[in-house]
Amino acid sequence: MTQPEPSTSSAASSEPAASSDFAPDTLVVETGRPQRADGAAVNPPIDLSSTFVSAGDITASPYAYARFDTPAWTPFEEALGQLEHASLPGLVFGSGLAAISAVVSLVPAGGTLIIPTHSYQGALASAEQIAGRQNFDIVTVDISDTEAVIAALDEAGHATPGQVAADGAAASASAGEAGSPGMLWIESPTNPMLEVADVPALTTAAKDRGFLVSVDNTFATPLLQTPLDLGADIVVHSVTKYLAGHSDVVLGAVVTGNVGLREDLHTERSMRGGIAGPFEVWLALRGLRTLAVRLDRAQANAHAIAERLAAHPTVVETRYPGLPGDPGHARAAAQMNGFGAIISFTVDSAEKATAIAEAVRLWTPATSLGGVESLIERRRRHPAEPATVPEGLIRLSVGIENLEDLWADLEAALA
Repeated sequence: MTQPEPSTSSAASSEPAASSDFAPDTLVVETGRPQRADGAAVNPPIDLSSTFVSAGDITASPYAYARFDTPAWTPFEEALGQLEHASLPGLVFGSGLAAISAVVSLVPAGGTLIIPTHSYQGALASAEQIAGRQNFDIVTVDISDTEAVIAALDEAGHATPGQVAADGAAASASAGEAGSPGMLWIESPTNPMLEVADVPALTTAAKDRGFLVSVDNTFATPLLQTPLDLGADIVVHSVTKYLAGHSDVVLGAVVTGNVGLREDLHTERSMRGGIAGPFEVWLALRGLRTLAVRLDRAQANAHAIAERLAAHPTVVETRYPGLPGDPGHARAAAQMNGFGAIISFTVDSAEKATAIAEAVRLWTPATSLGGVESLIERRRRHPAEPATVPEGLIRLSVGIENLEDLWADLEAALA
């Protein structure tokens, strides 16, 4: 059965309202709301319609069928586009992995995806599956080693004449165009090793060679890092994490300022059905309102806990970009507005790490991150985690509880 083309005049593809001069922590509260008028609602409604009235030319209707676009998504998509400093609204997906897979699918046959060795394991697994179908290569790199990444870009192939615009931006609208060498995928800080990439240097090098650049900004959020300003073409989020912030929805999102890329990604979402439910998106927008205050508190807690872990005799190594001695500290200080609320620390065995994760009373032993509650996990319990992740590595997602309660519980578990 032939699928109808998605509407090119959708309200979701129009530019979001001007963001004025508001600071980001104001924008998270104010953006994505209905127009002000006497008697108007302060919050957008939950639009539960699966189809919309339309007759004649379907491309002339702002909305036609909810798999293509729906008013339920528009406020969140516009809000995220503004926060990421994009000229276009974002695209919400049914999960972070759906968003990742849509972006990875842009890598052309015969091209190369260069991706960090220490990436979200779902991204690595999805990339391997898509590469098998679409016949492109995957090269893993230490994303914190700028020279090694540039060497991988060179080896994967140089851009052909005309592929790169005069300003250094990718001239082609899609990574899938003939002759494109592929895509550089950046996580910074990485999951779970917290390595920090030199994002401006890598985006410049990649685009000089004709590569598209995608950045997973889940750990940093747009409050701490705006990759489009650092030269990226595409930004990816697991909305499940900090943006929604309450461990109660599964969503993803993609943001770009490139019209052609957005159309490609919109088509990928529509045709493969990786869409989000209206209520989940409404919850994510509600969660977004408190992102700034949640992140401030979690980040302050994380910094204090990282300092204490670094001085603890049981801990072999502590990774947190906010520590002056951390290998990524200088880069993070230069290109981020904060250091986030994720900590990784290592003890000397898997058994000890497991015992610590099981001994806590306040911290919750669970996967995921970015909620108001503090989570603890030994990452190598996942079979797909790279072998370069230490067996005794514990990842902490620091929440907004009382700092001394969190530390007392963790210190007791360490003992």
